[in-house]
Amino acid sequence: MNNQKKFIIITSIFPPTRAVLDFARLDEWQTIVVGDRKTPEPWMASGVRYVSVVAQESSDYKIAAHLPWNHYCRKMIGYVEAMRSGAEIIVDTDDDNIPKNDWAIPAFAGTFETTKEDAGFINVYRAFTDKHIWARGFPLNLINEEAAMRDALMTKKQTNEVGIWQGLADGDPDVDAIYRLTNNQPCYFKDRDPFVLARGTLSPFNSQNTAFRRELFPLLYLPSHVTFRFTDILRGLVAQPLMWQAGFLLGFTKATVVQERNPHDYLRDFESEIPCYLFPEKIIEIVQTSISAGKSLAVNLHAAYEALMRNNIVPAQEMQTLTAWLEDMA
Repeated sequence: MNNQKKFIIITSIFPPTRAVLDFARLDEWQTIVVGDRKTPEPWMASGVRYVSVVAQESSDYKIAAHLPWNHYCRKMIGYVEAMRSGAEIIVDTDDDNIPKNDWAIPAFAGTFETTKEDAGFINVYRAFTDKHIWARGFPLNLINEEAAMRDALMTKKQTNEVGIWQGLADGDPDVDAIYRLTNNQPCYFKDRDPFVLARGTLSPFNSQNTAFRRELFPLLYLPSHVTFRFTDILRGLVAQPLMWQAGFLLGFTKATVVQERNPHDYLRDFESEIPCYLFPEKIIEIVQTSISAGKSLAVNLHAAYEALMRNNIVPAQEMQTLTAWLEDMA
């Protein structure tokens, strides 16, 4: 097991859940669970490397001192643990996403169905269901643009280098509080082949069933000083222009997990998601104008967050945490 270079990272404040135990049983994968102040101790599960609060506080990871407690950004400790163990692939998931029997990550290089270029934001869920449903972080002004979505989702076979794969979740998928407060019907997505978003074509992606290849590990950074429900959405928005600059694309797969969602207060979620509703298109514009060809991924990532700070999307404190993250990676 210790020779495997593929890692699954989870943070949890609960005793070992079914999702954690099922991921831990997957062949060829190592599972790391990162604890928090609320996590019951002692915590242990067969096949899991657990990083306790004590271990985090005594580590030499610079980022440990900058991350807030009782926040799932603590899982960045797990990313660093995996990288120091020689990870080639890191999968980000949650303790309430139960892997299906066919859970797998597609190859990162190959010939895939690929969308048109420069289509802007598209509603990826429309490729997997006829339901009127959209992902958390999708611009609200585009929700009813059905004709444009259908056109943008037309694909052709193309050879690509995928940098990040986002797998969908059946049952209680990742949607925003507006959907939950006005509809909240469960959704089971249809099976289809993986597909890839061409350069200039965008979608929000989350931290719930998401695989990163080694070249893009800097983009695992979870902004830690924005609202809770904005954290992984902001990460995904920042990542896409940087991926294009580095020669990689974002891909989506069918639902390979079933989410049995932990309890949520939907009005509190709505409040936390307000930046998701207001800023997606602005963030892409800011990031695209702040990065440069020929610069390293780390340098461009830092430049992107500096620009976001100047535009009041993230606070100054974010830069300290990002700097610690990049130092740990180095």
